[in-house]
Amino acid sequence: MMKIKHLHGILLFFSTIFLILILFSSCREEKGISHYTENLPQSNVNNIQIELEFEQPVDHEQPDGPKFTQQVVLNHVGYDRPVVVYIEGYQMYSKKRGELAKLLDANQITIEHRYFDDSKPDSLNWEHLNIWQAATDHHKVIQAFKDLYQGNWVSTGISKGGQATMYHKRFYPGDVKASVPYVAPLNFSDEDKRVYAFLDSVGTEACRQKIKTLQEQLFEHKDQLLPKFRKFAQKKDYQFSMGIERAYDLNVLEYSFAFWQWGGFTCKDIPDNKATPQALFDHWTKVTSGSFFEQDEIENQRPFFYQAMTQIGMYGYEVEPFEKYLPDTSNITFEFTLPEDIDASFDRSAMRDVNQWLKKNGNNMLYIYGENDPWSATSFKPSAQTNAVKMVNPGGSHKTRIESFPTEMKDSIYTVLEKWLDVKINGEQNTNS
Repeated sequence: MMKIKHLHGILLFFSTIFLILILFSSCREEKGISHYTENLPQSNVNNIQIELEFEQPVDHEQPDGPKFTQQVVLNHVGYDRPVVVYIEGYQMYSKKRGELAKLLDANQITIEHRYFDDSKPDSLNWEHLNIWQAATDHHKVIQAFKDLYQGNWVSTGISKGGQATMYHKRFYPGDVKASVPYVAPLNFSDEDKRVYAFLDSVGTEACRQKIKTLQEQLFEHKDQLLPKFRKFAQKKDYQFSMGIERAYDLNVLEYSFAFWQWGGFTCKDIPDNKATPQALFDHWTKVTSGSFFEQDEIENQRPFFYQAMTQIGMYGYEVEPFEKYLPDTSNITFEFTLPEDIDASFDRSAMRDVNQWLKKNGNNMLYIYGENDPWSATSFKPSAQTNAVKMVNPGGSHKTRIESFPTEMKDSIYTVLEKWLDVKINGEQNTNS
């Protein structure tokens, strides 16, 4: 069942005939759609934002069992326009339309991911946090709106949301005409070692050496810099359940991944081996921020870590290059983010199934990646069996978007979308929310 939580703009009624048709067709999918359809705008009213609470089963195999409320936002542009389904991988970061919806001048339906923020069940039964359950959430939301919008439908998401877009496509391929996953890895392990190989080859050898030297210097000067790190954490109000020294070590190890992932710094910005400890510290804390291992942040992102350790995979940290500074005898994985009472054994079949299905059946899929983003180490590789297109932004980071690409490549992306969706893209985003 859906109910209006908040409505921005003018609320007008559908005509009687149109409303009867909608209610008749909606009964096939979602009981209760009548609770909000009467509040949607008339066909001549555009640019309306509506926030909805969508009732979902915690377990879609037990539809009469416990329920939770999933947050959904509709940005209505027009009934004659396409619909972009923006699938969040985490909490809902924005209620405005994203890049793709603006390019297509499309409506957007944004769906918060189950188990995050305002879309949590009362009792967190972790076994129901899996890719099929989440994909079914997305399917049910889409089906509820399908009779309202007759144009072409497109699914999209960024990072973990891009992953969820791929999973939804695998389980419910008929829901949308095309999909655009942004910077979405397809990992095959809870410690996908392809990331290590990527970090050993990305950029220039000189730049990679500067990164390693900085990490070594941070370890060498740990006694001097740890008090600074403690003050830094106190100022930020960070708490580390693993202890301040372990948090220090993990942040040093995270530096190389973070440097390439976010692309906010160049190799020239990395202090050399003659830099003062303070210069090393200042640069390091700008790149890594320290928040990744903060206990409240880990708690908030625990659904992600659970999925990473059970189905969708993750990276880890190689110990061997820094073994003289660490007590560890094997590589470090992210199991430490989960309580001991949570069963987090990794299911290797899940991503292999998604990979095989997409290679054989994943048509009208446009994959967007950044060349220097470590997550591109585990990017999906389309096969010749489909018409899927993969575009890699030269020098791009995890922040890569369509507008990040050079003009010629951007035009190629527009051409692909125009062909699949029968639209014309002028390259100028409609900036209305």
